Formats: sequence, C-alpha cells, structure tokens
Amino acid sequence: MLAFDSSPPPPTTTEPSVSKPSRGHESYIALVWRRLRRSWTGMAGLILVGLLLFMAIFADFVAPMDPKATDIGFAPPQVMSFHDKDGNFVFQPRVYALSDSEELDPVTFQPIVGMDYDNPRLLGFFVKGAEYRLFGLIPAERHFFGSTDGQPVHFLGTDKFGRDVLSRAIIGSRISLMIALTVVFIVTLIGTTVGMVSGYFGGSFDVWLQRFVELVLAFPQLPLYLALTSLIPVTAPTNVFLAFVIIVMSALGWAQMSREVRGKTLALARIDYVRAAMAVGATDRRIIIQHIFPNVMSHVIVAVTLAIPSVVLLESFLGFLGFAVKPPLISWGLMLQDTATYSVIGSYPWILSPVGFVLVTVFAFNALGDGLRDAVDPY
Repeated sequence: MLAFDSSPPPPTTTEPSVSKPSRGHESYIALVWRRLRRSWTGMAGLILVGLLLFMAIFADFVAPMDPKATDIGFAPPQVMSFHDKDGNFVFQPRVYALSDSEELDPVTFQPIVGMDYDNPRLLGFFVKGAEYRLFGLIPAERHFFGSTDGQPVHFLGTDKFGRDVLSRAIIGSRISLMIALTVVFIVTLIGTTVGMVSGYFGGSFDVWLQRFVELVLAFPQLPLYLALTSLIPVTAPTNVFLAFVIIVMSALGWAQMSREVRGKTLALARIDYVRAAMAVGATDRRIIIQHIFPNVMSHVIVAVTLAIPSVVLLESFLGFLGFAVKPPLISWGLMLQDTATYSVIGSYPWILSPVGFVLVTVFAFNALGDGLRDAVDPY
C-alpha cells in the first residue's frame, strides 16, 4: 500500500517584483530649453531676436524699397487701407499716395494736398521691386512686401532727401547688429580668457592683472570714445572707420566681463573635482578647458545677451553724435542725426522711427537674457 503524506506543503514566500519606472536621460541643454519655454518673456525675446536676425540677414529682401531711392522729402507715412474710394470693403490692402489737388489754400495760396483715391497702390507679398544682390552675390528683385506695380510706398514716411525711412531702418539693422555682435564677441573672448586665467592661477599674477583691469574700468568711457573716434580723418574709408569704432568699443568693454568670469573661476577652482584633477597631475590647460570653462559658459551666455543691448544703445548714441558710422553706410544711430533739431521733430515726428527699432532690440535681448538667467540657474 502506498502511504500518502497528509502534512501541508511548506509555505512559499514570493516577493512582489517592483518595476522601476524607466526615465530617459535629459541633457543639460534640454533641461535649459524646458525651463526657458516656461518663461513667456524669455520665449518672446527669443522670437523677437530670431526675427531681428532674419531681418538683418535678409535686409534687402525684407525692405520694400531701395534705401537710396529718393522721392518727396519729409512725406508722411502712408496708411494701409482695406476700403476703396467709395468706402466699400476690399480684401486686398492698398495705400493712397498724396497728391496736389486743384483747390488752393485761402491763406497760403498753395495747392491743398490730399489722398489720390483714383490711383490706389495695391499691396502684396513677394512682389517685384528694386533690383539688389542677395548676400552681395545673387541678383534678385523680389521683396517680401510692397506695392504690386512697383510704385514707391512709404509706410514710415521719408526723410529730408525723400528716402524711405522703413527701408533704411531695415537695412540699418544690418550694420547696427553687426557692430553689436562683433563687439560682444571680441569682449566675450578677451574677457572670458583673462578672467579664467586670472582667477585660476591667482597669486601675484592675479593681483597685477586685476590692477590693469581696474585701470581700464577707471577710464571715463564716453569722453574716451569721442576722443578716439575723432582721431580718424573724415576722408578715411568707411571700412577703416567702422573697424576702428569696433576696436575702440571692444578695448573698453572687456574689463567688466573679465571681472565677472574671474569671480566665477575663483569659486570653481576650490571645488573638489578641480582639486582632484590637480592631484592626479592634470595640466592647467586641461583643467581650465575641461572643468572650469564649461561651468563658466552658463554665466557667459547670459552676460552676452545682456551686453548686446548696451552696445546697440552706445552705437545709436555715438551715431547720433556722428562718431560711429559714416555715409554711405546706414545705421540706426546715423538715421537719428535728422532729429537734431526740435523743429524737425515737431513737424516730422516719423523720422523718430529708428528709436522704435532700438527699443524692440533692447527689449528682445533683455527679455531673452532674463529668461536664460532663470533657465540656467533656477535657484
């Protein structure tokens, strides 16, 4: 007979398997971008900066007219309308040019100027206009917007020579932003290098180098700008004058950047991983490039976005005084020379339009800088 074991089997204990959620690795750039998208001011600044750079790069295409073409001097801005001469609504926008009517003013006996409703100028996108060379190489005649028949249209009026203010402001953005970006690039390169080297090595080298930085910071910049730019004769080539202005701005602007980078480097040089790299025999060049420079870049990027508006304002101010850009080049500061007298501003206020471009540029880069500052360092 078979004997059956009636004892119950031993209890088996099975631990429940805990599934760990898989989380993807997020890079530092992706983290900064995610934080930047939460800031509406930062995103607004990023969009405006992108539009400004697009306008500067493709200025000839975006400008509706030839900036050197002349028309009626101090012509007021032409307002876009969606109504015909009878007041009926139309889908295609148009402008009405000013023309002299047959009626005379009873006081001055001059022809009364009014809208020419019989000859509207239809507007459109990607229209044919003045010929130009895209990037100085490709011949083209298409413009982003303007009149469909190629007739002159002045959305912001004209200056004293009859040149279109809007087209000149768009073309002038190329010079103004080029000066700002070039100066900030040179300032960042010199200031970052000097600041990291000074803060890393320290000692007497840092002491004497910082005394030189303080000497540069002690100079009164505005009188020095005017004195240095006045050394170039008026007959000098435009490129030479422009290069000299960039060099002067860069020579006086790198010191503040080096001070900020030096402060960050002094804090980073005492961190454990930097001391560990020194202990294992890493060279100074490797430590600066591999360990200190990547940690300084977040501060440098924010400082660059906040430094560009100051250079734009400085160039506009010096251009207004006649010490930045000379004709035939066009910049926002040079255009503001027409506003030197109060009578001109009171009679023709539209020549202040370049101020609007300067304000938009300053707001765009400041907003982007504030957004990046919160994104790279949320604490």
